[in-house]
Amino acid sequence: MSETFDDLAVSGSAVPPGAPVEADLVLEAIFGGVSITGTVAAPWSGSCRRCLGTAGGVLAVPVQELFTPGGDDEETYPLVGDVVDLEPLMRDAVLLALPVAPLCRPDCQGLCPICGVDRNLATCACEPPRDERWAPLDVLRRSDAGESGPAGG
Repeated sequence: MSETFDDLAVSGSAVPPGAPVEADLVLEAIFGGVSITGTVAAPWSGSCRRCLGTAGGVLAVPVQELFTPGGDDEETYPLVGDVVDLEPLMRDAVLLALPVAPLCRPDCQGLCPICGVDRNLATCACEPPRDERWAPLDVLRRSDAGESGPAGG
């Protein structure tokens, strides 16, 4: 089954409008309802949380849900007569799986906080500013290889 949704989005990513959301499901009649298992798949895109570049991919979400007469709005979906409406199941599965803070790739280096260069594309010579609150701990560092620290080493 394939369906399109125009409003599947979370803060960091979304399913492109008009993109198909595919469902490969098995429906089984059980006592008191219908059991549905399978996979819901959809493409997604967003902005990388580190470098602000384009991030995207395809979600493949395993689902296992129960439809019961009337539903209970928390654990089961409503079964109205003989009709199983799969749209809420597909919508929920995709929305819960969309990355809130996507990455363009797992090893994304992000932007330099000083000059703004994309560290994935170029390097910069910027040094992070020194936080003087840590200066008292400098006495614990060894200034040369022959000097021992205060720990008696």
